[in-house]
Amino acid sequence: QVQLVESGGGLVQAGGSLRLSCAASGSIFSLNGMGWYRQAPGKQRELVAHISSGGSTNYAESVKGRFTISGGIAENTVYLQMNSLKPEDTAVYYCNAHAVRFDYWGQGTQVTVSS
Repeated sequence: QVQLVESGGGLVQAGGSLRLSCAASGSIFSLNGMGWYRQAPGKQRELVAHISSGGSTNYAESVKGRFTISGGIAENTVYLQMNSLKPEDTAVYYCNAHAVRFDYWGQGTQVTVSS
């Protein structure tokens, strides 16, 4: 089992920045990667950014150049630095950690970007 605890969400004006953190505990050794997803009202959950156990990263096209994922399994913590935020970034952001056969999710943290 892996437990994930997120922090860092909040309300920010368009153009501002926020940093999300996700602390992992439990069977960290079993993980292959960690990432951030988000879900806006009425929309499906989507991948925002991912970092593999080897440190490779990938991003949704909509956040490339604005968001940066860092940390990872070796640090037991993953971060999401979000710059130049837009109102369309408003969503509940979820931390995810995945192993070969399991996905683990945090409780979610609200990010609201006002125009």
